[in-house]
Amino acid sequence: MARIAVIPGDGIGPEVIDVGVSVLKALAEVRSNLDLTFEWHDYSADRYLKDGTGFPDHDRREIAARCDAIYLGAVGDPRVPNSAHAREIVLETRFGLDLYVNLRPCKLIDARFCPLKDKTPEQVDFTVFRENTEGAYVGIGGFLRKGTADEVAQQTSVCTRAGVERIMRTAMEFARSKGHTKVCMADKSNALRYTGDLWHRVWTELKAEYDDLEHRHLYIDVLAMELVRHPEDFEVIVTGNLFGDIVTDLGAALQGGLGMAASANVNPEAGIGMFEPVHGSAPDIAGQNKANPIAAVVTAGLMLDHLGYAEEATIIDRAVADAIAADATTADLGGSMNTAEVADWLLKRVVELA
Repeated sequence: MARIAVIPGDGIGPEVIDVGVSVLKALAEVRSNLDLTFEWHDYSADRYLKDGTGFPDHDRREIAARCDAIYLGAVGDPRVPNSAHAREIVLETRFGLDLYVNLRPCKLIDARFCPLKDKTPEQVDFTVFRENTEGAYVGIGGFLRKGTADEVAQQTSVCTRAGVERIMRTAMEFARSKGHTKVCMADKSNALRYTGDLWHRVWTELKAEYDDLEHRHLYIDVLAMELVRHPEDFEVIVTGNLFGDIVTDLGAALQGGLGMAASANVNPEAGIGMFEPVHGSAPDIAGQNKANPIAAVVTAGLMLDHLGYAEEATIIDRAVADAIAADATTADLGGSMNTAEVADWLLKRVVELA
């Protein structure tokens, strides 16, 4: 049995997460080996504004102790200054539970949605491993003379040998497990003298241990260019926190937009992971039955794969591909359905495929 903690989030988050949970429940009804239990938690902007609760560390640790995964909807609300609750839910969970892998599959489902000319689903299919707990996001920095003409702002990027090595090893082991042969590491070691040098040295040392793989090194700016020119050259990419944050959104654009993109935050040694669709909370369309649930459903499939239900994850992926092929989608993907209608279509198709 797998226990899943559901945090619906803000804006359209509850709408799309509800579709994802419904798909999982429908699949579990027809696949006897799929035993899922859900528990729901209200960590949202509404609650934060009501009583100041974001995602307390003791709550987080209790959930991590009894659950196998966290299924998170979009978070973010303009009523909350500086997105304080969203940072507590997302960033502090990554750091607090040491979810050092941000895994982003960038897979084109339908060629119609790729902004690149004549690219096929076979040519846009790679996975990015973004280091998730170090780099510029560790929060070390400060201001001097803030608000004056002489203001100084400093943000320190922190990289450790252990952190760099474990994300690289995880990416290479993933490549082996999936039958991939190409792994690309991206840094900026030509300009970042210290952190870039560390990344480059560790990469050079580890290549000898994985000599069955084809290793490629690119500076991050060159990687961005090459992903646009020749995405088919990439299977697995590993990079740092800030660079990974940027390049994964480029990958999302190549696969058809943020409404198609899923992500996982995991620690392969610890077990629990947090799974979230990449798109934002879109408060402007919340509650209007317009939200595209595809990313949330694909994320549900990614979560199943992590939990050991690879066949069931494949069923979800096939149902999504069939929905897109049949134009059973919301308006942003060219369809004429609302959120509930897409959900009904996917529920029926999942049962048929199972």
